[in-house]
Amino acid sequence: MFNTNPLPVFINDSTLRDGEQTPGVVFTPAEKLAIALALEQAGVDEIEAGIPAMGEQEIESIAAVGQTLRTAVPIAWGRMTKSDVDASVRTGLTRVNLSVPVSDCQIRAKFNTGRADVLERIRKIVPYALGCGLQVAVGGEDSSRADLDFVREVILTAEEAGAHRFRFADTLGVLDPFGTYAIFRRLWADTDMELEFHGHDDLGLATANTLAAVHGGATHASVCVLGLGERAGNAALEEVVAGLAHLSDLKTGIDLARLPALADVVAAAAGRPIPPGKSIVGSAAFTHESGIHVHGLLKDPRTYEGISPSCFGRQRQFVLGKHSGTAAVVDALHTLGLAADEQRTRLVLAQVRDHASRTKRTVSTNELLDFYANVSVAGRCESMSRSI
Repeated sequence: MFNTNPLPVFINDSTLRDGEQTPGVVFTPAEKLAIALALEQAGVDEIEAGIPAMGEQEIESIAAVGQTLRTAVPIAWGRMTKSDVDASVRTGLTRVNLSVPVSDCQIRAKFNTGRADVLERIRKIVPYALGCGLQVAVGGEDSSRADLDFVREVILTAEEAGAHRFRFADTLGVLDPFGTYAIFRRLWADTDMELEFHGHDDLGLATANTLAAVHGGATHASVCVLGLGERAGNAALEEVVAGLAHLSDLKTGIDLARLPALADVVAAAAGRPIPPGKSIVGSAAFTHESGIHVHGLLKDPRTYEGISPSCFGRQRQFVLGKHSGTAAVVDALHTLGLAADEQRTRLVLAQVRDHASRTKRTVSTNELLDFYANVSVAGRCESMSRSI
C-alpha cells in the first residue's frame, strides 16, 4: 500500500496563519517571532507566516519573521488576487501560497461564477506573482469536496502558469485515510509538481489523512502545532512527524526531542493549556498507573511503551492510584530510599487505593510517606504488644 518515494517529507507549519485562526487565539508580534524560532530550531522546513492582506501591522509582523529566520523558509498566504500578491510583496518574502476555491459549492458562494473562472484566475494571477519576484504555490480550497477531474485540471493549469506546488486542502475535514490515499495516488501519477496536503480535524482524522496523503505521494505536509486551527483544528505537527518517524521509512528533518518545548511555547502564546492526555507532548503521555502495566514496564519498558519517551526528550513516570499494584508501591518506596516487606507493602497499597478512590486523584509523595509511616508505626506497636 505504501509509497516507496525516497524523497524526504517536508513539513510546512501553519501555526502562525491557520493556527492563529483558532477562535480566540491571537499572537503578538513577539510571540510570532518566538514561535517561528522554536519551529526553526525543531527543524521545520517551511513556516506560513501570516496573511499580508490583513493590513500593515500583519505585514510588519510577517516581515520580522522573514528577517529572523535562517534555515526555515517563510511563506506568505493570500487569495488568488492581485491585491493579495501586492501585499505579499511588501513583506519582503519571496514565497507565497495563493488559495482559490475549487469545489462548485465554494466557487458559486464566493465568486458567483463557475470552474472556468477559477482556471482563468490561476492563468492571470500566478504569472503576475511570478513577475513580482515570488515563487508560487497554488492552494485548492475545499479540494476534498471538488470534482477530482477538475482538481486535476486545476493542477495542470497551475503547473502551466508556473506554480511549483499544489496544496490539496481538506478544508472541512471530510476525508478518510483510504480515500485520501487513493486521491493522492491519482494526483501523484498525473503531475511532477510538488503536492501538499492540508487536513482539518472535524472528524478527528487529520493526522491519519496526512499520513495517508504522504504515503500516496504528497511531498509536503501542512500542519499546526497542537492541532490548532479553525473549528476542530488541523493535523497536529507533533503527531504527523512522530507517526512518520515510527510508522514508516519516510523521514522529516524534525528533531523529535524538541517537540515538547515547541508545544509549550505555542500553548503559552495561544492561551491554550496542553491537555494531559495529549499524545506526544501531554504530561500524561508517558505516565503509568495500572499495576499490570507498571509490573511489565519495570521488567521491560517495551511491554507497554511502543515509543520510548527518550525519543521526545522525556522520561516515563509511575504514579500511584486506584489501579496500582504492589510492584508500583515497591518501586516508589525504593525511589525514596525505603523498603517494606510483602505484608507492609500490601497495607500501604490498600491505603493508596482507598485514598485515590475517595479523592479521585493520584497519591502524592508526601501522602505515600504518611501511609508508610502509619504502617510502620502500626507494625512496631504490634511487635511491642506481642513482646509484652
